Amino acid sequence: MGAAVAVILMKERQVVDAFTRAGATSAEHAVDPSDLAVDMTGVGARRLVEHAALRDAGAGRFYLDVLTWEALRRQRRRVLFAILLVIVIGLLFMAGQFPPGAR
Repeated sequence: MGAAVAVILMKERQVVDAFTRAGATSAEHAVDPSDLAVDMTGVGARRLVEHAALRDAGAGRFYLDVLTWEALRRQRRRVLFAILLVIVIGLLFMAGQFPPGAR
């Protein structure tokens, strides 16, 4: 499962990089994804559209909403941190080290 998540995140990053390199970061600078060799039916682009990080500017043109992309990345980091914290506390609890002074 972890490998699948890593592949999806990599695909998203490739799409983001393509739009960033093209300067397509506003509706005025939107581009046709085919000009960037971006497959909009691929999992990376689809997820970015679902999260509103890639926005439709009309006429088949899209652009990267940088603020939304950065917010999505921050949210993912917070979730990852929370998961890791729960795992560490669980391991400490199982080892008898949590709460402090236990035993």
